[in-house]
Amino acid sequence: MSKVLTYIFDPILAIGLLSGCSNLVPRAATSCGKSVPAYTADWESLKKHNPAPEWFRDAKFGIYFHWGVYSVPAFANEWYPRNMYRKNSREYQHHLQKYGDPMEFGYHDFVPMFKAEKFDANEWADLFVKAGVRFAGPVAEHHDGFAMWDSDLTPWNAKDMGPKRDITGELAEAIRKRGMRFMTTFHHARNNLWERRNPDGPWNGHYSFVKTNFPSLLEDPNNAILYGYMPREQFLQMWKGKLIEVVDKYQPDLMWFDSWLDEIPDEYKAEYLACYFNKANEWGKEVVVTFKQSDLPRELAVEDYEKGRANRLTEFVWLTDDTISRGSWCYTEDLQIKSVPEVLHTLIDIVSKNGQLVLNISPKADGTIPENQKKVLLGIGKWLKDYGEAIYETRPFVDFGEGPTRLQKGGHFVRMEGGYTPQDIRYTCRGTTVYAIVLGWPGENKQVVMTMFSKSNKAEIIKVEDVSMLGTNEKIRWERQDTGLVVTTPTTKTNDMAIVFKISTYD
Repeated sequence: MSKVLTYIFDPILAIGLLSGCSNLVPRAATSCGKSVPAYTADWESLKKHNPAPEWFRDAKFGIYFHWGVYSVPAFANEWYPRNMYRKNSREYQHHLQKYGDPMEFGYHDFVPMFKAEKFDANEWADLFVKAGVRFAGPVAEHHDGFAMWDSDLTPWNAKDMGPKRDITGELAEAIRKRGMRFMTTFHHARNNLWERRNPDGPWNGHYSFVKTNFPSLLEDPNNAILYGYMPREQFLQMWKGKLIEVVDKYQPDLMWFDSWLDEIPDEYKAEYLACYFNKANEWGKEVVVTFKQSDLPRELAVEDYEKGRANRLTEFVWLTDDTISRGSWCYTEDLQIKSVPEVLHTLIDIVSKNGQLVLNISPKADGTIPENQKKVLLGIGKWLKDYGEAIYETRPFVDFGEGPTRLQKGGHFVRMEGGYTPQDIRYTCRGTTVYAIVLGWPGENKQVVMTMFSKSNKAEIIKVEDVSMLGTNEKIRWERQDTGLVVTTPTTKTNDMAIVFKISTYD
């Protein structure tokens, strides 16, 4: 009996295939020769974990990518696997016209077409370095149930099917080789088909329309694994088992979670977290876990805002996941890509408010990253190469900034009305140095008034010693007035997108 079929009938036995963490009995661990406490699977113990280690706060900018079987149809968005079974949807109509009836050509039939034949992990990692990225990694498993790593728990994995390569392993090696931290993201809490509310109610899960409209597809036991059609307890063991498998095989520095983590019982989440944190102690690493909404306690994990951000400076560290496109998270043939200034200004605004950004890109099914996306990444990287001193390793100033353009509310899916202007300033600091980032070029030899330093404002008591400007050797004229710190731009333009005044202060 194969290990996968064994799992179908005996989930507890299959979890034992994992190399570690199946035994969650508390134990002492060592890190760099020092004794450290073991974590146990309860919130009181887990809250001792530092949610945002210094490396994460220093990094500021990461990349991940929605890339998987759903990239093959390249239509609508990454929810194609769900909506192709939803009769009368545009995905269903498209599928009928291009591939035929879902009963004859289902989502599982796309798997052999996902070949990733042009994928080169080293080429991707080189691009990320040029983009100024400090941490990166794949969507390890989306809602669709296809694992992008070499898994012993599901036949639906990139090593055994589709590319027949350990995509996650190749990326982990290439990314770490270049000095970046490695992350993996997980969306599979939604995969399970189960009757959440009552036996006569609607089915929950990503593939609910398969259960409703094409139930005979679930009769194949292998299909049932992909579509998450299994007893709830069995799925929960698999949910946890996949995470532990990735922990053991790839030692991720950051594990990111999509919504629907609230559907996973606390005991499973706590057991996974105890495993991960204990393993990290053994590795001598500080690791990060993220969450959305209220799915985990903020004391042990970093809150993530999807396509959103805070509208103020926060005391807690947070993360935004946003995408390089204006639509789908995965590649589609009509994907519209944002401009370099739009992405860059978003990053700057986020950092000024005690956040970090992980930007999603959308590779093609063959493993190539489209040129228009590369252009944006390289544009951001060029700016960070020149002005990254004001971003990396910085911490928030007394407030995030000033100017007319700001979010009216914070949270998930918040949109900026209009773009930023040269009247908008965002602040960061490092030690006694303050960076004032002006979001545009005000013009040559123009005065910029930083009202943050005005009389009765938050930086009033801060003493300014000197002001210079990154990217120019010109002497910057400045004067402290009641209205604020008045600085004059140089006679030659330095950058169209954003300029940085470097303010030296003293006690």
